Amino acid sequence: MVKLGIVDFDTSHVVQFTKRMNHINIEEDQWVDGAQIVCGFKGTSQICDPERIDQYEKEMREMGVEIVEKPEDIIGKVDGVLIESVDGSVHLERAMPFLKAKLPIYVDKPFATSLKDAKKMVAMARKANVPIMSSSSLRFAVELVEAKNDPGIGNVVGANCYSPAPLHVRNPGLYHYGIHAVEPLFALMGPGLQVVWCVKQEGAEVVVGLWQDGRLGTIRGTRAGAHAYGFTVWGDKGVKQSPINPGLIYRELCKQIVSMFTTGEAPVDIQETLEIMAFIDAAMTSAKSNGKSVPIKI
Repeated sequence: MVKLGIVDFDTSHVVQFTKRMNHINIEEDQWVDGAQIVCGFKGTSQICDPERIDQYEKEMREMGVEIVEKPEDIIGKVDGVLIESVDGSVHLERAMPFLKAKLPIYVDKPFATSLKDAKKMVAMARKANVPIMSSSSLRFAVELVEAKNDPGIGNVVGANCYSPAPLHVRNPGLYHYGIHAVEPLFALMGPGLQVVWCVKQEGAEVVVGLWQDGRLGTIRGTRAGAHAYGFTVWGDKGVKQSPINPGLIYRELCKQIVSMFTTGEAPVDIQETLEIMAFIDAAMTSAKSNGKSVPIKI
């Protein structure tokens, strides 16, 4: 059984992932086999209220998870680490001690809050020769995976994805929550982003990406009106529109996380994750320049 540690308790993912991997306080159809959360560091946050962090710590203790005093205390107790901070700007700092210790890590969304920080983490992971992975839970939604593999759709020629996109100064632009639209877009389109345009208003923003092979992919991040998660995908054989049901997304993401820790192979190519960071950086740059095109450089 793979033993895992968690750093920072400022998200419900900490409790939800533990329930699924440790098979506790959740329905059996949500269980994920192969790994257990054995210890964690609760940390602090500039996004989440301290009372909520304390509540998550209480729930983790009740599930038998050891709570350590410093993040580095996790080293030696586990086979891998999950960086769970909602605040993506601290992920580089949080990840470095574990990468230096040559531990594989999963970094929850957003991977970072700039392409620059993301590249530093990837460089250290490559130097340490350990896998590193980041993903929104929406990437592995059942509906999305089925559409991508549907022979009736065929090869994807374009896609549009949408999600809520509230803003927070610690996670600028789409890093905070709009990434739940960006990840599905890349899951459908794959890598190869070339140019980005963004039009941003108070209640929403629309981002268009041009891929190197001429395909177009778009996202809509909403901040006003009704909110939902979903996508439209165009293939060379068919078209599919679908909402995304969040009921199974944590289970499906946890399966992929455990797969990385057990096989040593990340299910999401980290180069694609860097493109996602570049997409979000470019969207912010384009929005500030009234929608001008921004070429992608990684």
